[in-house]
Amino acid sequence: MKSNQKGHPLSQLKTVDPNPVFSPRESKALPERLIAGDPAFKTWAQDVSKDDLVHTGVWEATPGETRSIKGETFEFCHILSGVIEITPDVGAPMTYRAGDSFVMKPGFTGIWKTIETVRKIYVTVG
Repeated sequence: MKSNQKGHPLSQLKTVDPNPVFSPRESKALPERLIAGDPAFKTWAQDVSKDDLVHTGVWEATPGETRSIKGETFEFCHILSGVIEITPDVGAPMTYRAGDSFVMKPGFTGIWKTIETVRKIYVTVG
């Protein structure tokens, strides 16, 4: 890989590193959203727009079930590893694994079940 492929810090082109070497922000499920297990989350935020509306990075979760509420946020996800099942409040469960991509639109509510520790690239808008 050429050294300029990752882009200058002020570049308009950004590469999302699926295996960042810097320390992530670690967190747990909010008690009011926890359904089952004790999932732990790691977030490697990699870029944010000037208006703070668009965020990109890598996120990881250990097994467990949580309530997913998007509010006004649009989120694109690309699964790098692991297996999840998402069950919308209205609709059938969907299973996603490495290589799959999906979007949760503003207003989405449902259950996010991490079956095998998952790592994803995310882009949120909102």
